[in-house]
Amino acid sequence: MTRTVWGLTDPARFYEIMDEALTLVVPGSYLGDNLFTWGRNNSLFDDEAFRKAWESNVQNDADRAIAWRRYILACSAYHCAQLPGDFVECGVYRGTGIKTIVDYFGKEGFTKTFWGYDTFDYNPVESHAFVGQQTGMFEEIQKRFEGYDQVRLVRGLLPDSLIGNSPEKISFLHIDLNSAKFEIAVLEALFERVVPGGMIVLDDYEWGGIYREQKIAEDAWFAQYNYRVFPLPTGQGMVLKR
Repeated sequence: MTRTVWGLTDPARFYEIMDEALTLVVPGSYLGDNLFTWGRNNSLFDDEAFRKAWESNVQNDADRAIAWRRYILACSAYHCAQLPGDFVECGVYRGTGIKTIVDYFGKEGFTKTFWGYDTFDYNPVESHAFVGQQTGMFEEIQKRFEGYDQVRLVRGLLPDSLIGNSPEKISFLHIDLNSAKFEIAVLEALFERVVPGGMIVLDDYEWGGIYREQKIAEDAWFAQYNYRVFPLPTGQGMVLKR
């Protein structure tokens, strides 16, 4: 159980109640990232390759809390690695998602090219600046990926940064831009490049509040092509390209 969830009005009381709840449920519990479950296998902790990759890349409490989101990405990546096409992440921040996936394969075992797009040094979405987003962050993240020759980091504002600097075929597309406007623009640019059987993971899709705008916009966008987004209890959404 982690101690990182969001949207609490009384954290002390919440965790007091959670501690009591854990005494009332069968084993197999998980609390973190606004997800409380019990009686589950918690397969992410049984998967030694994932556990090693995840733990070695945790940089803060949020990274630890979103372990289930990371495992969804890792399992999706395992599927997509069998398909033609490169990997793409839009919204890299500190690169933990990309690095966890590559390390899950054992670094050298990951033979795809993984493209990572972000502004890095600033956040273009109002009220969404994260710790460290300032001049010099891009160079810092580049150093984190020294020796990871399969990773290509691209600095710039999406979708313009894709122009002349993006793959023609994509098997895995992870979008985490905290903005309906930017995410729809990326889908417009990249959806047709995703190969049949490829996967699209939308990080914020099933979160409410200020993120609900993304779900509404993406539901309407995918409906044009007769797709439904799979809503996940992790807060993510998933689309399987046909």
